Amino acid sequence: MPETVANVDTVRPEARASVQDALAEVTALLRKHRLVEGLVREQVGHPPSEAHAELAESAVFKESKAALQRELDRLHPADIAYILEALPLDERLYIWDLVRASRDGDILLEVSDAVRESLISSMDTDELVAATETLETDEIADLAPDLPQEVMDDVFQSLPVEEREQLRAAMSFDDDMVGALMDFEDIAVRPDVTLEVVLRYLRRFDELPSQTDQVFVVDREERLLGMLPVNALIVTDPETTVAAIMKPPVVTLRQHEKADVAASAFERYDLVSAPVVDTNDRLVGRVTVDEVLDFVRQRGEEDLLAQAGLREEEDVFASVWASFRNRWAWLAINLVTAFIASRVIGIFEGSIERLVALAALMPIVAGIGGNSGNQTITMIVRAVALGQVTIANARQLIRKEITVSLVNGVIWGGVMGIVAMVLYKGVALGLVMVLAMTLNLMLAALMGVLIPITMLKLGRDPAVGSSVLITAVTDSGGFFIFLGLATVFLL
Repeated sequence: MPETVANVDTVRPEARASVQDALAEVTALLRKHRLVEGLVREQVGHPPSEAHAELAESAVFKESKAALQRELDRLHPADIAYILEALPLDERLYIWDLVRASRDGDILLEVSDAVRESLISSMDTDELVAATETLETDEIADLAPDLPQEVMDDVFQSLPVEEREQLRAAMSFDDDMVGALMDFEDIAVRPDVTLEVVLRYLRRFDELPSQTDQVFVVDREERLLGMLPVNALIVTDPETTVAAIMKPPVVTLRQHEKADVAASAFERYDLVSAPVVDTNDRLVGRVTVDEVLDFVRQRGEEDLLAQAGLREEEDVFASVWASFRNRWAWLAINLVTAFIASRVIGIFEGSIERLVALAALMPIVAGIGGNSGNQTITMIVRAVALGQVTIANARQLIRKEITVSLVNGVIWGGVMGIVAMVLYKGVALGLVMVLAMTLNLMLAALMGVLIPITMLKLGRDPAVGSSVLITAVTDSGGFFIFLGLATVFLL
C-alpha cells in the first residue's frame, strides 16, 4: 500500500502514545455524539417550539459533531483506517461520512481489502471518482480491482494521456509482480551533466518523491546506466560531472519478476529504493521500501490465514453469511478428517473397553504429533517462501526432520512411558507409549515436509490449509499407531 504523506493538519506536536489512544478517543466522542443525537431527536419528537429544537440541534448536536470531525482531521489517514477497521459496520459508516472527502482516497488505500469493500459499497459513483482522482497513478492501480467499472472508465477519461498509459501499464501486472509494487516517481538525469545542473533540476520540484535516496542515471534511450546517491550529490563539488561519481545500482529489478525477489533484495542489501527496468533495460519506475514493507506484511497475513484454511481476508465485523462463506470449505474438510479419526478409534473400541488407560493416553500421542507436525510444516513453508527449499532437496529435508523427530520421540516418549508405567503399573504399556509417540512424531515430520513440497509441485501455495492437513494426519495416524500397538502387544 502506498505511503501517504501527511499534510500540515495531520502532524501535531502532541503525538499520541499509540493508535489505540486515538481509537479510544474517537469511540468516546462517537458515543457521546450518538447520545446527543438521540436526545435531540427525542426532544424534537415531542413537538416543543421550533426555536427550542433549533437551539438544541445547533448548540449541542452540531458542537458534538464538530468535535468528532476535528479529532478525525488531526489523525493520519493510516490511523483513521485502523479506527474504521476496529468499528462495527454502522459506526464505521457513520465515521466514514464525517471524514473530509479530500482524504477518502488516501484512507481507502490504507484500509484492509474487506473493509474497503464495505466503504466503497456505501459511496456513489461521483464520490468514488472524486476520491480516486486525488491519487497517484500507481495508487489508482492498487484500488482498481475494488472499484466499479464505470468509476474506472470515468477516471481513465479524466487522466492526461501519459498518466493514462502509466495506469494501463500498472494494471497489467499481477499482484505478486514487481510491476505491481512500482511507482513512476523516479528522477533520472544524464551522465554528462554537472552536479550543479542536477541540483538546479531538483530545486524545480515542489518536493522530492518520498524515499528519494538516489537519482537514476540514464542515456538518451532511457537505458539505466547507474545511480547517483543523494548524499554524494550534496557533499561533492558542484562542478563534478554525474559520470565521475555515479555508481552501479546495488540491484536492478525487472517489472515482470516476482515481488518476492524485490523483498529479498531489500532485506539483504538494506535498500531504500531500487530501479525497475523493462526487457530492454529502459528505466520504467522504482520500488521503494514502504511498498516492499506493505507487500511483506500482506503476504504474511495471507499465509497466516491460509494455514488456518481461510479463503480470504475477513472483516471481523462482516455479516454472518459473509463469514460463513469464507470459512465453510476447510471446516467441511476438517469435519471429514475428524470423522475418519473417530472411525479409527471405533475400530479399536474393544481394546479401549478392555484397557481403559488407552482412552486417557491416546490424546497425548495425537496431540504431541500435531504440535511437532505444525512446527515442521511452519519451518518448511517459511523456507519455501524464502526460496531455500525446492523439490530437489526434499529427500535431504525428510531425512533431517525424521532424525529430529526420532530424537524427540525417544526423549519425550521415554518421559511419558515412565509416567504411564507409574500411573498404570504396566511396563508393557509404557513401552507401547514410547514406541507410539516416536512413530507418530516421525509420521508428523514426514508429512510436514511432503505436504508443502507436494503443494509446491502442484503449483499451489504451500501454506494453504497446511495446519488443517497436518493435524488430520497426526490425529488419525496417532490413534491408529497407539491403539494398534496396544492391541498387538497388550491384549
